[in-house]
Amino acid sequence: MRFVSLNAWGGQVWSALQDWVPEVAPDILCLQEVTRAPVPSPDWLRYVDPNRDLDQRADLFGDISALLPDHQAYFAPATRGTLHDDAGPAFASEHGQAVWVARHLAVTEQWQGFVHGQFRPDGWGPEPVSRTMQIMRVCNPASGGQVVFAHFHGLRDPSGKGDIPARAAQARAALDAVLAFRQPEEPLILAGDFNLQPDSQTFEIWAPLGLRNLIIDHGVTDTRTSLYSKPGRFADYLLASPAIKVDRFCVPDRPEVSDHRPLLLDFSL
Repeated sequence: MRFVSLNAWGGQVWSALQDWVPEVAPDILCLQEVTRAPVPSPDWLRYVDPNRDLDQRADLFGDISALLPDHQAYFAPATRGTLHDDAGPAFASEHGQAVWVARHLAVTEQWQGFVHGQFRPDGWGPEPVSRTMQIMRVCNPASGGQVVFAHFHGLRDPSGKGDIPARAAQARAALDAVLAFRQPEEPLILAGDFNLQPDSQTFEIWAPLGLRNLIIDHGVTDTRTSLYSKPGRFADYLLASPAIKVDRFCVPDRPEVSDHRPLLLDFSL
């Protein structure tokens, strides 16, 4: 199976992303920073706050779903606020993350919830913004093998990616959710844009899961693209249990489909 995780950056590099998604042919695609349009909207809208001015696809969830018609699609909203088009009108928009699973695979159980905060229905609000998590169990009927995977987008903190109490609480919430869902020794993949340094205490908190950090094991030192100009180059991680046989793992720097590089895992059980 092919598992892919990517912070999609709201679809800002849509011209490249729309070609890449079908070409990479994921069995399981996990995207962070996904927009969903709850009302009819223009294709592009703009997010503006005191620190950022970002173009966003109005409905990246719908865009990706159209590219993957043979996949089952699941969206997990964290916030609902407004985005604007160039003419000035405001449109309701949801922001969160999403999963697409190939139709030939059976999603036999799923959970989504929050690892920080709760759903914000009335605006983006101050940092740190609420964070949601998705966990699923997928069975391949052809082989009978099954795997649990989970992903989330870690807290953003204006001071950087260092350890703070909120990140430790987030790590414990993620651990509790996975432990409640997973059966003992069940194959597990945990991935996402965690917004962490490699020496973060988060990985110590997750030690009971018994996962290998494939970013560290494969000597990856950069998970960002040239579209990201800041010096800290770590953000995205993929962790896997020993039952996951890694056939191929890579963090390609081309094509640039976001300011993050995708995490691509070909695996068997």
